[in-house]
Amino acid sequence: MTKNNKSITLLALTTIASLTLLISLGLLAINSIYSPNAHFDGERAMGDVERQVSFGPRTPGSVAHAQTVEYIRDELENHNWNVRIQETSLLDKPIRNIIGQRGEGRPWMILGAHYDSRLLADRDADPSKHNQPVPGANDGASGVAVLLELGRVIPQDLPGQVWLVFFDAEDNGRIAGWDWILGSQAFVNALTDHPDAAIIVDMIGDSDLNIYQERNSDVALTQEIWAIAQSLEYSNEFISQYKHSMLDDHTPFLRAGIPAVDIIDFDYPYWHTTQDTPDKVSATSLQIVGDTLLKFLTQRNRK
Repeated sequence: MTKNNKSITLLALTTIASLTLLISLGLLAINSIYSPNAHFDGERAMGDVERQVSFGPRTPGSVAHAQTVEYIRDELENHNWNVRIQETSLLDKPIRNIIGQRGEGRPWMILGAHYDSRLLADRDADPSKHNQPVPGANDGASGVAVLLELGRVIPQDLPGQVWLVFFDAEDNGRIAGWDWILGSQAFVNALTDHPDAAIIVDMIGDSDLNIYQERNSDVALTQEIWAIAQSLEYSNEFISQYKHSMLDDHTPFLRAGIPAVDIIDFDYPYWHTTQDTPDKVSATSLQIVGDTLLKFLTQRNRK
């Protein structure tokens, strides 16, 4: 072989090696975005709980409430969700629902959680604290944290639509001038089409996690989610027994004829007290719920 031929051969081999490396790096980048085996990180979700609580109680109209709206919007936009704020009112109360949208067509799945916290800690053992706001680490922040982490890891090539909806004004029933679930009622009232299903997560960060099947939830959807939890060996936390009957953000969907499920641990002893703080929340519990919902979405939307 001549010197010129050796040079040409060496150049060709170098070019092929460079192209191979570029293709490999490209495939790695694509897989990091589109992999159906994305990993939910409970510790990172726990950081979202702590960040929300650091703002203060997210009571409607407060500075902390506004900071939470911006935090949720920024996190969603940073992970390629189309975000809009639904500004509306109900019972003369201003409502700001945060909606992250991705994809189009069917199936169309909605995952929801409320981000507001309660104005009054009226279940606190200390009556002197009944007029204080609730920190809302589990009752509010835990559900938001699961949705935010799902927003980071849901594959972007998932068929159909996924909406992550953060509801305002859920938690102030039994207070003069207020009612429960105002944000989700306003959201469903404004729908012009029906999603295939809505899944609500509420108080799912309790370190002693016991999620019973909720009596008003859609039966088929409930069984599907609990079967997935069982397949992940989470049957001790997702308990296949009916227990509570809840008025929650799934209720307006059910009233509109939309299959909906409430995933909630209502046996949380710090509910509506000043003790609902991050030390009562577990990254492991967030992981269990996040893993279950991520597998549900990747299975349901790829059928």
